[in-house]
Amino acid sequence: MFDVVPVASKEFKRRAVLLAGLFAGIALLGLVLGMMLPKKYTSSTIILVEDRNIIAPLMEGRAVATSVVDRASILREVAFSRRVMEEILKTGGWMVDNPTPLEQDKLIEKIIDRTSISNPRANLIEIAYSDSDAERAYEITRRFAELVIQESLATKERESSEAYAFIDSQVNQYHAKLTSAETGLEDFRQNTPDARPGTDVDVNARIGELRRIIEGARMELIDLRSQEAALQSQLSGESEITLVQTRAGQFRARLAELQSERDRLLLQYTEQHPDVVRVQHQIRDVEEDLRREESAPRTAGTALDGPAAFNPLYGELRSKLAEARRRSGATAARIATAEQMLASEMTRSNRIASSESTLAELTRDYEVNRDLYQDLLKRRENARVSMNLDAEQRGLSFRIQEPAQMPLRPSGLRVMHVAGAGLALALLVPLGVLFALIKLDPRVRSPLQIEREAGLPVLGTMPAYLTGRRRRKALRRYSLAASLFLAVPLLYGLTYTLKVMEVL
Repeated sequence: MFDVVPVASKEFKRRAVLLAGLFAGIALLGLVLGMMLPKKYTSSTIILVEDRNIIAPLMEGRAVATSVVDRASILREVAFSRRVMEEILKTGGWMVDNPTPLEQDKLIEKIIDRTSISNPRANLIEIAYSDSDAERAYEITRRFAELVIQESLATKERESSEAYAFIDSQVNQYHAKLTSAETGLEDFRQNTPDARPGTDVDVNARIGELRRIIEGARMELIDLRSQEAALQSQLSGESEITLVQTRAGQFRARLAELQSERDRLLLQYTEQHPDVVRVQHQIRDVEEDLRREESAPRTAGTALDGPAAFNPLYGELRSKLAEARRRSGATAARIATAEQMLASEMTRSNRIASSESTLAELTRDYEVNRDLYQDLLKRRENARVSMNLDAEQRGLSFRIQEPAQMPLRPSGLRVMHVAGAGLALALLVPLGVLFALIKLDPRVRSPLQIEREAGLPVLGTMPAYLTGRRRRKALRRYSLAASLFLAVPLLYGLTYTLKVMEVL
């Protein structure tokens, strides 16, 4: 590769006007574009959202305050609502020409694009607006802050009122449902006496008691009927009238009485009982007397010893048999009555079991509606307190922390930025063109190139000779190139001076 600097110097001299014109054109184009760039003035304001005051701890648990996060998330929707944007159009003076609805929508879209809403911190909201007019940027930013605070407070108050109205309507609805559930439950209990609380327990206890009574009465009836059969058997072996004719007859009557007494005692006691043993001894004595009387010689014409008489054992047995039959009848009647009462209680228990599902459903509906109604009553009172706080602006509040200021200098790209970029490009483009000419031109530029590419030594070179006409022509070309080059800093300096004077 041959030496670039000498070749570049020669090419620059040959094309000085072209390269200088390219430099001046690009630099002046950047300056013109920078001067034609529309000015952009930005005004900003910061709103402080205050959610900590003396009311908050006092009303904790009684009022629901709107959180900062919620307000920051919906602030953009509030700021760009139709009502706010109509006020912004009036503030910016766009409504003077009476634009059509379509033109108004286009203006609103442009305003939204030039408006920025951000949250530097959790409780800070920054609103920035950019415009080509500094005064209008200031007025719109200031008006934006006022309208955002106004609409946010109004929206918060409206939300509290709507929440209270909704909860109040729900309270009325559940009050009607609770009243209906109470009426249904009361009607069912009045029409179904067995559906009262605790009735099933009483019925089950009554059924158990009646069953115990029936079992005891049946055992007693079996005992009484056994006694009745025994008395009936004894009564069938006795005669109603006793004839006493001789002493032997008297002994036999006495023996019969003692045997009857022994049988009666054996119904109640064992053979070892003292009374039974006593009667046994008496029976043996009477039997001994009867044997002596029968073994004694008899004489004719013996008169009767006594008249005929009723048998006292027979009367006693009849009396006991009647008493046993009376008690047996009473016990049987008691069993029948208890069985009827048991059947009635069983039927009542079945009715209670069939009505339990209906009673449980009515009770469940009543309890659910009662719990919801009581909970809604508490929520309605909390919503009422929240609504009053929002109406008096005692809860979440907004305050302008940094008011909008009149922008004195435009923001974004300015003339110096575009002009500086144009000047840098004007320096790079001619150098790039010069380098491209050197690389793409196939002609031989220096003796060193011949030696390197052909591999042959160069013995000597003949320099170019410039005539007077060509020298004057080259001088004019250099003068024109210098004029073009010097015009750029001159125009840049003049533009900067004018901009400084305009600012001052």
